Amino acid sequence: MSPEDRSSISYAEAGVDVEAAGRLVSRFARLARGTRRPEVIADVGPFAGLFRLTLAKGESASGGGYRDPVLVASTDSVGTKVKLAALLGRYHGLGHDVVSQNVNDIITTGAEPLFFLDYIGGCGLDDDAKLSIVRGVADACREAGCALLGGETAEMPGVYAPGDLDLVGFVVGVVERDAVIDGSRIGEGDVLLGSPSSGLHTNGYTLVRKVFGVGIGGDPAEERRRLSRRYPGLKGTPSAGSGQALGDELLRPHRCYYNELKTVMPRLKGIAHISGGGIPGNLPRILPEGLGARVDRTAWEVPPIFRLIQEQGSVAEEEMWRVFNMGIGMIVAVSPADAEAVRSALPEAVVVGEVVRGAGERKVICP
Repeated sequence: MSPEDRSSISYAEAGVDVEAAGRLVSRFARLARGTRRPEVIADVGPFAGLFRLTLAKGESASGGGYRDPVLVASTDSVGTKVKLAALLGRYHGLGHDVVSQNVNDIITTGAEPLFFLDYIGGCGLDDDAKLSIVRGVADACREAGCALLGGETAEMPGVYAPGDLDLVGFVVGVVERDAVIDGSRIGEGDVLLGSPSSGLHTNGYTLVRKVFGVGIGGDPAEERRRLSRRYPGLKGTPSAGSGQALGDELLRPHRCYYNELKTVMPRLKGIAHISGGGIPGNLPRILPEGLGARVDRTAWEVPPIFRLIQEQGSVAEEEMWRVFNMGIGMIVAVSPADAEAVRSALPEAVVVGEVVRGAGERKVICP
């Protein structure tokens, strides 16, 4: 059949409805307005967001202008956790995940998050799901004092399978040059304090999906049944009795540490966000050459979900520590003189180890 013999076909019939997308953007804009900071000088709608960096004294959200500002940026995705959210039709938490993952990365430098952008790519995701994601993004941005400046929603049939999605975030923050936290001041004997995670955060889900047989393209009803199973070892609500449902545990949002850490930033010598790679893969990234870290794995109780994954999948102990955060989402390095003051400001933090010399270059020892 020649092209001229074919009947007319529209973009919407091919899988992309431009008018519907336009209507949805206006709803996203209303959510973004709730996160606005004084520096934002254009609402969502133009081709690019506008954010004024140089401010007069007292004009910024943090109460002061910048003397010698350094911009800090990061981008990351939620990864395959989106498969479980889609399976259960629970999207709001993904918005928190993508904001927290990115904000936590830039605050390791001491930065204040300024603005955030999101990208949702997929095929056949309905408007309610997209709105739920963006509502979660807006809620998390508001909690972190970060403006949701804009984003992109791409309908891409043929690239994504029907019902699939990807969620990516991009954040920009600022820190004064003389306040940058880069680990260079860390020395032997410094104390390592760890703040608890809220679960898996956004890492290790490819392994988790394989272990439990969920989000792997099998029968959706059977996979949802597996996610609804309650395990006695998981912490559930009092009414649950038999423990938390697996799906509830796996969809716990990634915890954001900005509001608790910002009050003690001047006392911190280094901050490690414990994400993909676990403690052994992330803590060495903040250590100067010639220094290592001795971490006491018995200093905190590993949450039950990690032991459940290990048992169900026969996962080796070292593999668990290499893949997951194992219950610690952020580690800070402080001088012994500041340790007590920082602990008082971070009541959930525990001493997880110390900085040592002779442990090998940037190596973590877990005796």
